[in-house]
Amino acid sequence: MIVPFIFAQFSKADWDSIKKLSKQDHQLMMKKLGIEQLRPGPSGNPEDSNYANSDESKAKQYNKLPDPLVFNNGDSVKTHAQWEKRKFEIKEAFSREIYGRAPTGTPDVKWEVVSEKDTIIGKYQANVKSLVGYVDNSIYPEIEVNIKMTLILPDKINNPVPVIMEFGWNLPKHLRDRYSDGFSCEEKILEKGWGYAKLYPNSIQEDHGAGLGKGIIGLVNRGEPRELDDWGALRAWAWGASRAIDYFETNKYVDEKRIGIAGLSRYGKAAIVAMAYDGRIAVGLVGSSGAGGTKILRRIFGEQVENLASSVEYHWFAPNFIKYAGPLTPNDLPVDAHELIALCAPRPVFISTGDPRMEGPWVDAKGMFLSLVHASPVYELLGREGIEPVNYPPSEGRTIEGRLGFAQHSKGHTIGPNWPVFIKFAAKYFEK
Repeated sequence: MIVPFIFAQFSKADWDSIKKLSKQDHQLMMKKLGIEQLRPGPSGNPEDSNYANSDESKAKQYNKLPDPLVFNNGDSVKTHAQWEKRKFEIKEAFSREIYGRAPTGTPDVKWEVVSEKDTIIGKYQANVKSLVGYVDNSIYPEIEVNIKMTLILPDKINNPVPVIMEFGWNLPKHLRDRYSDGFSCEEKILEKGWGYAKLYPNSIQEDHGAGLGKGIIGLVNRGEPRELDDWGALRAWAWGASRAIDYFETNKYVDEKRIGIAGLSRYGKAAIVAMAYDGRIAVGLVGSSGAGGTKILRRIFGEQVENLASSVEYHWFAPNFIKYAGPLTPNDLPVDAHELIALCAPRPVFISTGDPRMEGPWVDAKGMFLSLVHASPVYELLGREGIEPVNYPPSEGRTIEGRLGFAQHSKGHTIGPNWPVFIKFAAKYFEK
């Protein structure tokens, strides 16, 4: 199981209070749904009797996956124009049942540079700006939302440059180093002459159910509990990424047509959600996103829907999602992860994982690879290459077919070792 280091910032007393408030809100959502009891999720501890399945031979065959190229009425999608219409159906299902709806007319965000310095990162001179996006809270002044972002650009720029934006962990340095494996992506990105941005999700929406009455979700709801199809934290973080792109569009040194998104673990989930909902994102690096991200939800391997729907993780999703842990099942979902990738087509998507022996089976590396396989027909319809199931790579291997890429490095729960592979992958589209 991936240990939730995100909670390392809290004292035990604070974390106990967060758990209590989260459970109360979770129970309120269950009451709204008319659910008295949920199926428990498997354990991530190998010593427990209910340890999550990690045996590929025991990964039960899921029911037939929803077909992204079939309309809700059963008609086939055969043209580009039909696909544009089908996308609306798929996005509607994700919004209603899984990630929630971002409200129309969300408050404006005013970006300001709060500090700026010239520095050297590795061998490269760079300009570093710390920015805050002040969200207009006139509808409910009791809640303030100030989005934090750092933007690093090469020191001397003749023409607008691409920017890779990463969802950043708000953690102590030793834990940040663990997630990056000590790798400086900033230096490698500057070496290409590109820019790098780090967006801090917790400044958009806190990462626990107790925080749903605050942040951007709390602000638009004026502190009241969510409706059943309201957005969760993943969609809120994705909304914040879109507001950052709004800022990039005003910065003369940034090429807004060449913006990439990156994230690890829960922020890998946020990265693929952001890319699916915002067509301005040109390329994505989705690191070990697992269930709720790019893993097939119907696959009985590693983390399951029942884990996601628990009081620990439900806040990432719309309350409607809870019902798929009781009385419904993952096989009742109208969509699955491969269709989230399909919404990104024909833009390039790169999935990164660690060695399952080091990272563990919780994120289900093969389940994420299979999402690329099942999204491939959409890419092929749009004139791009797809990925075949027989091309699942071994540890330390990679499969890159056209605009779909998958790589396993030899480390654990980190993107670090795959950054150079991704940068080379992205360069094919940024440097034409």
